[in-house]
Amino acid sequence: MTIHARNRFPVPEDTARVARQIYPKGDNVWMTARDELDFWYQDSDYADLFVDNQGRAAESPARLNMVLIVQFAEGLTDRQVAEAVRSRIDLKYFLGLRLTDQGFDYSILSDYRARVIASGKEAQLLDDMLERFRDRKLLKARGKQRTDSTHVLAAIRVMNRLERVGETMRATLNALTTVAPDWLRAQVEPDWFDRYGPRVEQYRLPKKESERKQLALEVGADGYHLLAAIYDTTTPEYLRHIPAVETMRRVWIQQYYLEDGKVHWRSDEDSPPPGSRIQSPYDEEARNRTKRDVNWTGFTAHFTETCDDGNPNVVTDVQTTDASVVDSEMTAVIHASLAIKELLPREHLVDTGYVEAELIVTARDEYGIELVGPVMPDTRWQARQGTGFDQSCFRIDWEAKQAECPEGQVSYRWQERKDNADKDTIFVYFPPRQCHACARRTECTRAEVGGRSLVLRPQAEYRALQEARQRQETEEFKERYNRRAGVEGTISQGTRSFELRRARYKGLQKTHLQHVLTACAMNVTRAVSWLHEHPKAQTRRSRFQRLAPAA
Repeated sequence: MTIHARNRFPVPEDTARVARQIYPKGDNVWMTARDELDFWYQDSDYADLFVDNQGRAAESPARLNMVLIVQFAEGLTDRQVAEAVRSRIDLKYFLGLRLTDQGFDYSILSDYRARVIASGKEAQLLDDMLERFRDRKLLKARGKQRTDSTHVLAAIRVMNRLERVGETMRATLNALTTVAPDWLRAQVEPDWFDRYGPRVEQYRLPKKESERKQLALEVGADGYHLLAAIYDTTTPEYLRHIPAVETMRRVWIQQYYLEDGKVHWRSDEDSPPPGSRIQSPYDEEARNRTKRDVNWTGFTAHFTETCDDGNPNVVTDVQTTDASVVDSEMTAVIHASLAIKELLPREHLVDTGYVEAELIVTARDEYGIELVGPVMPDTRWQARQGTGFDQSCFRIDWEAKQAECPEGQVSYRWQERKDNADKDTIFVYFPPRQCHACARRTECTRAEVGGRSLVLRPQAEYRALQEARQRQETEEFKERYNRRAGVEGTISQGTRSFELRRARYKGLQKTHLQHVLTACAMNVTRAVSWLHEHPKAQTRRSRFQRLAPAA
């Protein structure tokens, strides 16, 4: 692939003539994308990604960005997309290549993706596309947007604890063999070659629990022996900085402990929570999580898209986290990212996981966003049963720092401090003597000693939470919130057409780049459909459902 123009990449006449003969106008996604959207990347914005090819013409980063979008839009491997660029007329038209252009070697794509990550330009791939969409009036700020997340399986084998420590030991030995074979040969025991030579898999492990525990202790002792040798003062220091060694050190802390010089296998109760444990030595950033009825090891992808009636649904932001990060931690991150792009919505539709009282207030005050989503209900027994005095029954005097109960009793203590989650919290206490004498005590508290107490958020958050709980019971809210359901179709499209739920690569950064390119691919196909005036798909009902009589 040679460079004809650094920034514009006009379509050569011979390519245009042949392409028009083969594909009638509007009959090809990539030709329509080129005609309507032109070339939205410029080499000048990615100058640091050029590589000196020792006298040969360097590959254009702008073109390679476009190639990556084609790759993810069509689900191609590196070899397949390189061959497609070499052989397909529509892609030559899209990329501005001559008919005789021989393309590029597929091996440069892996290196190029690594350079994109190293330069921190993953997000720019989407941002530059959004700029072009905004120029074409396909995207605007201060409309409606919606967000949802989905699980992403890491590109690793799921292992139990015994497999994990055995495979971690094996991975470390292989890494040390690569850089220091002579040093390692002096450290290993004769039985290590049989124990850690082949892959450690469940079918090769003992079946009896006692034998499995004994093997775990033997692996632990071998690991401590190896780590002691690596951290000995006579050992070359560079061995301690090998990533596999550091991973093994962390895994051994999580799975074992030493007491009086003896190795002990940690119990589940004595181990770190699943979200903190390394799940595989081959991707230490992958984490395990259970959300409702789904358990997975890997990552979480958060997709935000526009949902206004007059424009296509465009993905405006993509965030990728390890699986242990809960959705509520990402709400502020998403808003900050959209603010940088000047694409903040006026109304942000999300599910319960993204909504907390503090986030409602922050979104409103800092970004002018109405965060629309159901908040968690009051889970205390008074609210659940509907027969007692929940917090909404108490009158709060914020200036006097007092609360008054339904029976007219006033609190005697108002304490402001951080709770276990390090959030500002107010603890309000009522006099025990008055509570014990109250005729309606059983409707207020079940405490055998002491009086009623309240746990409140700061004033702005408390009011926002109470208002949200009241509002979400109205028909007006339910009608507005119906629009959020469409984002589940985006997740479905990403899963079915773009393999969103399976990581192609190992590591959080590479997986995030995959998600950014997936969003770019989705945007191209959606924009072309919109320009072809194909209507947005509606929620489909099965043939059997359509038999049901109208309500």
